Amino acid sequence: MNPRATHRAGMRRRLLLLAAWLASMTAIADDNPQPRNFGVSDGTVPEDPREFMHGRYADLPDWQVGKDLPNDVFTFARLRFNSSYYRSSRFRGGKWLTDYPDADINFCFRLQQLTSMQVNPKGAIVDFNPEQLRHFPFVYMLEVGDIAITDGEARILREYMMNGGFVMVDDNWGSHEWANWLQAFKQIFPDREMKELPLEHDIFNIVFKLDRIPQIPSVGHFMNGWTYEREKPDSEGAHYYGVHDDRGRMVMLVCHNTDLGDGWEEEGTDPGYFRTYSEKFAYPLGINIIFYAMTH
Repeated sequence: MNPRATHRAGMRRRLLLLAAWLASMTAIADDNPQPRNFGVSDGTVPEDPREFMHGRYADLPDWQVGKDLPNDVFTFARLRFNSSYYRSSRFRGGKWLTDYPDADINFCFRLQQLTSMQVNPKGAIVDFNPEQLRHFPFVYMLEVGDIAITDGEARILREYMMNGGFVMVDDNWGSHEWANWLQAFKQIFPDREMKELPLEHDIFNIVFKLDRIPQIPSVGHFMNGWTYEREKPDSEGAHYYGVHDDRGRMVMLVCHNTDLGDGWEEEGTDPGYFRTYSEKFAYPLGINIIFYAMTH
């Protein structure tokens, strides 16, 4: 046989094999376009939060992401940490778990519904682990009034932020919880300060323009006629603080005396709460925070 003909035949076979492989990969992507999850993999938390607590949350919203780039999406990541009252457990009862998974899923559903952003329907739980954290530009943590972290964990979180990450801190109320959080904050940033943000800041205006510094109470306090957690001293006024790196980039947002997470979690609990807080403040501000973090 002519050597050139043999070479052409071999090339055709290789091209046909390559085409078949690409077709099979495309079929797999079409059948399963969900993004990968880079969070914890120790078996304590399911990859799909709807399967948490043996499928108790299976009726929460779900959606598909684009088939072309299923991993080119925004993923909401929640940080798992020890609380002083729950040192014996990283999973059950830890305060890091508050509002999960309703808040995360509801917020992500509204984020992809109200904006053009492609959003991962699964979200992720992450530890103080550089390999996990590096996949996520945004990390959410809440109920930090009893947080207990080691110096090593503080260093990991600091390096994550100094390397481009953004941390949102939510749902801590009153002077007692604030004092405990400050201790942890000084572990994370011994030489940096929190600066209060005015209403004119982009956080309150970048997508939705808010007409006030919002204080979002829990649905229980709202239904009892309160806009703050009255059992906790000095919780009457809401404050939002930014922490910046040496170039002026905000790396951490600390929300004090307010609870965006409950505004997301409890959107369907009471129509009045939804109209007053979820719709007007919790979702608009949450979307503003994501867009600010992703564009600065």
